Amino acid sequence: MIEVQDLVFEYPSKRALYGVTVRVNAGAIAALVGPNGAGKTTLMRCIAALDRPYSGSVKIDGRDVNAFPRETHAKLGFLPDFYGLYDELTVRQSLTFSARAHALADGAVPAAVEKAARRVGLLDRMNDRAATLSRGLRQRLAIGQTIVHEPKVLLLDEPASGLDPDARRALSRLLLELKDQGMTLIVSSHILSELEDYSSDMIIMDEGRVVGGEIKSVGTTAQLRLVIELARPRADLTAFLQKQPGIQNVDVDETSATLSFSPAADARHALLKALLDAGFEVCAFAPSKMRLQDVYFDEVDAKRRPQ
Repeated sequence: MIEVQDLVFEYPSKRALYGVTVRVNAGAIAALVGPNGAGKTTLMRCIAALDRPYSGSVKIDGRDVNAFPRETHAKLGFLPDFYGLYDELTVRQSLTFSARAHALADGAVPAAVEKAARRVGLLDRMNDRAATLSRGLRQRLAIGQTIVHEPKVLLLDEPASGLDPDARRALSRLLLELKDQGMTLIVSSHILSELEDYSSDMIIMDEGRVVGGEIKSVGTTAQLRLVIELARPRADLTAFLQKQPGIQNVDVDETSATLSFSPAADARHALLKALLDAGFEVCAFAPSKMRLQDVYFDEVDAKRRPQ
């Protein structure tokens, strides 16, 4: 769906992207994470055909975004971190303006406006001016404007910034609904726990590059997090686990261990049996979903580790 190949982008005083290559499959929600200045917003703007790269290419549905910018904008929605609303327009007028700006046929506009308002929970606010809306409702309106033309690809830069917990939960549900309805999303945020609620993949950016060189699958990862607890401490737990096949990223003390391991039931059974046969008094042995934070710090720590 989204193919970025050898993308290089330069500002007058610095290079922001260094040969970025990444592919986001159709129907995925890719979390775009990394420190400030890592190149996340620049990458999004290049995908949206708003900035032209120095070299490399971006394709959506096999079409080069810079060769066909109008076509790209018709199938894409982009919500920047700092977005603007026309304060004097009502919710209905704002959504109508956005629909017409995306060249929807006049006859299709009312239904598109109502559908977008329903999706973002603003049907009961259609006659309210944007200036009177709370921070969370303004954010919903901005997202509504971004999706009113039914884009295939949605790019959201810090969409949950300033939202309260209830509004963030509603946003998570909305993004999952959009994914289920066929959209492909890239969402940038510094709040990893929030991204974890809906992301299937993760792109880690640092210093203008993709850490690890590729997108990371976090929804259907081949590894899971396994938590082991012992009833009594054993000083040899670390040494024992290091000898077992398939174990990675071990964090262990004398009574517990957290590690990356195969999700296969027979592999977990073999590991538990080996622990019991060796006399370890296992009182907890539970798999847990590999968290975004775990994947992020595993990759970042590996990058920073001396070679």
